[in-house]
Amino acid sequence: MPCLPPSPLRHFVTASFLALIVLGLAWELWLAPLRPGAWLLSLKVMPLILALPAVIAGRLRAFQWWSMLILFYLAEGLVRAISDAPAAAQLAWLETVLAAAAFTAIVLLVHRFRRNTDPPPARVRRPS
Repeated sequence: MPCLPPSPLRHFVTASFLALIVLGLAWELWLAPLRPGAWLLSLKVMPLILALPAVIAGRLRAFQWWSMLILFYLAEGLVRAISDAPAAAQLAWLETVLAAAAFTAIVLLVHRFRRNTDPPPARVRRPS
């Protein structure tokens, strides 16, 4: 299974995952839960926690999967940013920014890796 080489983008994705985990837990448990004592929404960070070892290890397949799955966090942030109370909306905008930044970094990272490892396309010689 191919692994991505260490790079600033890979470290940025890992930091974004960690920030999304901390934000999701703090948001749903202390800062602005939907209802007092409603901790079930904090479970939304479980997929991030489960993926974290593969992301830290730099597994290409994990980054490819998360290029799609991170969009759920982006969508949740956007929906809650326009529908929640102002205090929670600020947290939702932060989640939106983190998810968008992570998505962009993942796409750039995977694209660069594939561009550097795929063989160049064969040139077809035209008859003269």
